[in-house]
Amino acid sequence: MHHLIYPMRTYLIVSGQGEETNVMAADWVTVLSHKPPLVGVAVSPKRYTHRLISKYKEFVISVPGLEMLRDVWIAGTKRGPSKLKEMNITLVDSTKIATPSIKEALANIECKVVDARDYGDHTWFVGEVVGYTYKEEAFKNGKPDVMGANFLAHAAWTDFVTFEKKIYKSE
Repeated sequence: MHHLIYPMRTYLIVSGQGEETNVMAADWVTVLSHKPPLVGVAVSPKRYTHRLISKYKEFVISVPGLEMLRDVWIAGTKRGPSKLKEMNITLVDSTKIATPSIKEALANIECKVVDARDYGDHTWFVGEVVGYTYKEEAFKNGKPDVMGANFLAHAAWTDFVTFEKKIYKSE
């Protein structure tokens, strides 16, 4: 049934610190509140990322562009921190938390866990946004540049899309 709500934006979830750092691909990510700024991500307890978020109580949501498709695929299909050796990403210090961010990402959203609840076979981690970084060319005039930044969305198992080169106005 969940395939009926696709396509969905795809993200990379960075968790852990030092040698324990891991990156997982995730589609089930959303904004929950503006004040305070809260976001949520669903993670299966079977995932190494679940263990790391539970341990360190923080995570980073990295926004990949099309140029990172290979890294997204590796992060979503391989397990554990050893996959980082196969990825072409650079982990950099985050601005407010110890969990690193991804240099190549269009944006990095730094979160401290404020709640975690189990729903079915996933845990919903709620993070308060405490810091962020972004590439200015991807977010011109405070808006995502959907015409040029190549934001990535997951359409089906092996299929990904970017946004059409046209914007439709509701007016």
